[in-house]
Amino acid sequence: MPRPTTTAERAERRSVDRDVVRLAVPALGALVVEPLFLLTDTALVGHLGATALAAVGLASVVLQTVTGLLVFLAYATTPAVARALGGGDRRGAVHAGIDGMWLALALGVVLALVGWPLAGPLVDLFGASPEVSAAATAYLTLSLVGLPGILVVTASTGLLRGLQDTRTPLVVATVGFVANGLLNAVLIYGVGWGVEGSAAGTVVVQWAMAAVYVVIAVRAARASGAPLRPGASGVVRALCSGAWLFLRTVSLRVAMLATVATASGLGTTGLATTQVGLTVFSTLAFALDALAIAGQALVGHGLGARDPARVRLVTRRLVVLGILGGVLLGVVVVAVSGVLGPVFSDSAAVRSALPVVLVLIAVGMPVAGYVFVLDGVLIGAGDARYLALAGVVNLVVYLPLLWWLGGSLAGLWAAFALGYIGVRAVTLGVRAHRPGWVGQALAR
Repeated sequence: MPRPTTTAERAERRSVDRDVVRLAVPALGALVVEPLFLLTDTALVGHLGATALAAVGLASVVLQTVTGLLVFLAYATTPAVARALGGGDRRGAVHAGIDGMWLALALGVVLALVGWPLAGPLVDLFGASPEVSAAATAYLTLSLVGLPGILVVTASTGLLRGLQDTRTPLVVATVGFVANGLLNAVLIYGVGWGVEGSAAGTVVVQWAMAAVYVVIAVRAARASGAPLRPGASGVVRALCSGAWLFLRTVSLRVAMLATVATASGLGTTGLATTQVGLTVFSTLAFALDALAIAGQALVGHGLGARDPARVRLVTRRLVVLGILGGVLLGVVVVAVSGVLGPVFSDSAAVRSALPVVLVLIAVGMPVAGYVFVLDGVLIGAGDARYLALAGVVNLVVYLPLLWWLGGSLAGLWAAFALGYIGVRAVTLGVRAHRPGWVGQALAR
């Protein structure tokens, strides 16, 4: 018979739940705002004609791939900052964040310099028409100017999350979104720069957001006595951790690309339906990612405070909230599965095929909630190497499963929503629930 929960334990559990909500809700808002930048550009450019719209879409694929792979700049910074803060070393916490910002700036400059001469060849790989390729190259070349800025923003977000502040990134992202829309409208239509105006406006806003974060970081450094210059050891540590997280992200991208490639073999209807399914899945992932971000910050802080009991409690509560959140999202998806088709497509075939895909996504959502929160917990614990190696194992299992079941749309989505997410649940669960895991994280 389980031991009754004491009053102190219930109070501690409520305290953890409040911390999760305090961090997760603003984080969710910021996550929702980020894709709106691209949606705004797409909507504004769309009125310039099909060539301009295709060009922005093509160039955005390249940019999103780069920024998506470099999300480790936030994920590596958050636990490092949180751990130092939990240990009572605010000076060290701020300095760890500043090291991450310097690393982001350096990577951004290098990638921009490398990317400028490669922009045209990269665009040409897509085989678009000469008009679309020319416009996409112009957009991509100009957008690369803002790459260092947006990477600094990414690392700065990790700094503030580690400092247990997710509200400021929400404010900065929201103001940036509004400014981006207004400035792009002026440059595209008022000044008449067209596609280049869209890229220029976004670049200006990206650097403005980076400047805001630099001011915030400088103030935090002065208040804590942290140096503004980069520390070689801190930058190297962030780079090493980031390299493993980079490999983790690569494994996720490979899984997505393999899914899309398999769907392309199912014909136009299969590919179009899969695109809608991935869009819905990615949207649902925002809510669950917010819990993961809270996990990164709270687990890192608990480890820094040398409080293994709180780390275990945070993990348990996040697992419960992740599964419950997945159940809730799954119920919503099932409820709307029969009416979402017309929202995404005029094709009768896509509308007919979509409900099955959505039901499979819904069935897998509770497991996805479990996976996403444990991903955040392990990132917060600095377990980047394991996450990278687990990502390879996940692919070794998923790719043959996808090949075996991918001959039909239902089989493909069973492989992804249940198989791939399921094997991720196993590899992450084995690690996070293993006896002694917290002790190893404390020693790391």
